[in-house]
Amino acid sequence: MPVAAARPISLTASQRHRLKKMAYGHKTAHQARMRANVVLHAARGRSNARITRETGLHLDTVRRWRRRFAEQGMAGLADRQRTGRPPSFTALQAAQVKALACQLPAETGAPLSRWSCPELAREAKVRGIVPAVSASTVRRWLAQDALKPWQHRSWIFITDLDFGPKAERVLDLYARTWQGRPLGPDDLEACQRSHRDRTGVPSVRLAILRN
Repeated sequence: MPVAAARPISLTASQRHRLKKMAYGHKTAHQARMRANVVLHAARGRSNARITRETGLHLDTVRRWRRRFAEQGMAGLADRQRTGRPPSFTALQAAQVKALACQLPAETGAPLSRWSCPELAREAKVRGIVPAVSASTVRRWLAQDALKPWQHRSWIFITDLDFGPKAERVLDLYARTWQGRPLGPDDLEACQRSHRDRTGVPSVRLAILRN
């Protein structure tokens, strides 16, 4: 069966300029660069087989973009509008799931230390944001804005009944107060000496507080 001859390509100065800009532009999408390269090679009179070898593209891909440019010019290099089913989710639903991911689970009442994509999908369904959504879809939405809530860990439930008083003492020291009274340099030195006398180890935290 004879092989169809490659479509001859001739370029205007304007087309050549635009194609070179597409082929060598740093901000041009990879697919657009490849299509422009195919046409530029074809305009030099090269065969489809040679273009395939030099670009690493499949022969059918080279034929397609060569034919489309020959028939439609620059417009032939654009993606055709797809005729599949409409998107299952609205932009608002995706934004609401992203907003949920930016909240700590404890703030939403969820008994979790951090979000995972399956948990976000489940919570979005419970809240009525979506009828149902897969974890992979949630992961794709979050990746659009580089959101990784599973890397953030928070406290949920504190089981130590004395946690409040214990934390208050530490926080007071960071605030340079003790039992409601401001601590001065002399107080910090006295605390540090007392700690060193008891343990033989300098108090690093108090030394940091002094500075």
